[in-house]
Amino acid sequence: MLSEKGKYAAATEIRRFVWSEIVWPLILEINDVAFSLQQYQQKRDQVCQKNNIGVGATSRGLVSLMKKGILLKEDDIYSIHFRLIPYMRLKAECDYAVAIHEVKIR
Repeated sequence: MLSEKGKYAAATEIRRFVWSEIVWPLILEINDVAFSLQQYQQKRDQVCQKNNIGVGATSRGLVSLMKKGILLKEDDIYSIHFRLIPYMRLKAECDYAVAIHEVKIR
């Protein structure tokens, strides 16, 4: 998954992977703005096994998405930023670039 890139490029690559392969498909699958830690872990395990990736990289990606403001955490529940809800309702494709753009617009 990761090529030989710098520290910041690698972190962005991990964030993009976690968002596009785990979080957004999970949101569309459950059709809800929030998901539990257990739901995330199940989806993560499936994706990691399919792509032969360790779970450590994906956990860093989840934390990084929270720091960027795309995901919000309350207890064991994670929810998406309110500006991403229309994409979920339309079941539209929402890649990392769209998500970060929507979150950063004020």
